[in-house]
Amino acid sequence: MSAVTESSLATQALLAGGDKRRKRTDRTMTALVWAAFVLAAAPLVSLLYTVIVKGLSRLNADFLLFSMRNVYGGMDAGGAYHAIIGTLLITLGAAIISVPIGLLVAVYLVEYGRGVLARSVTFFVDVMTGIPSIVAGLFAFALFAIFFGPGIRLGVMGSVALSVLMTPVVVRSCEEMLRLVPNELREASYALGVPKWLTIVKVVLRTSVAGLTTGILLAVARVIGETAPLLIVAGSTSSINFDMFSGRMMTLPVFIFDQYKAGPVPCRAGVADCLTNINFDRAWAAALVLIVIVVILNLVGRLVTRVFAPKLR
Repeated sequence: MSAVTESSLATQALLAGGDKRRKRTDRTMTALVWAAFVLAAAPLVSLLYTVIVKGLSRLNADFLLFSMRNVYGGMDAGGAYHAIIGTLLITLGAAIISVPIGLLVAVYLVEYGRGVLARSVTFFVDVMTGIPSIVAGLFAFALFAIFFGPGIRLGVMGSVALSVLMTPVVVRSCEEMLRLVPNELREASYALGVPKWLTIVKVVLRTSVAGLTTGILLAVARVIGETAPLLIVAGSTSSINFDMFSGRMMTLPVFIFDQYKAGPVPCRAGVADCLTNINFDRAWAAALVLIVIVVILNLVGRLVTRVFAPKLR
């Protein structure tokens, strides 16, 4: 009996020692995870804080409602209205081009793609994902220059350039979301005699609408801040232009670049050795507006997801 008791006590001691080691390991890993989170979040928080603090100093109604037309030097006037309009229109045009193409390619790869063609499409999508943004701009410029001459600059050219960058992101993200749909749902639909195309539309796409929306928004966020291709194909202007098929069109990234490039300017009062950072202030305010647009798009995406996602009962 004494031997059994001693064995039992030894077992309990071993278990207690194992529990202590597990608790120490758990606390250590938890601390490491939190440290990694703080390390990753610190640059983001710092960036947001800097943009908000510096951008709010210039952000006002005039900045949002007026363009830079007839604004020169260190004039404390003008805004980014023309750049906001250009960013929204060009990004919308890129989405109109990219989303249908990317979604259809993703459906093909998941539901129909087999053999050499599917592998080739996957390979080229991977290649396009790594294309430098300026190459996309050169492609759009070369394409339109064939028909309109080398001096052409249009807003629609910016949409085409951004769609080259946006399409592979849409394909990859939508493909992954479609693969997450359980095959049992497809088989149940087929068992009821529903055609495959209708199963894809009513079951597969309906089930994955939340992930598809998120993937599309990620693609929009990928291209909305691009500068290099838009400098080449859409150009720069200080005037408001609503027509994507006529004339140059300003965008927020290019506006930020132009204002930063202009640098400090002499004070209007003509005081010696006096410089004003009005151009930098405009650049920070435009950066804040660009971030706000991305946030609004994400909120709209979450709303769409909540409205159209399948309801669990």
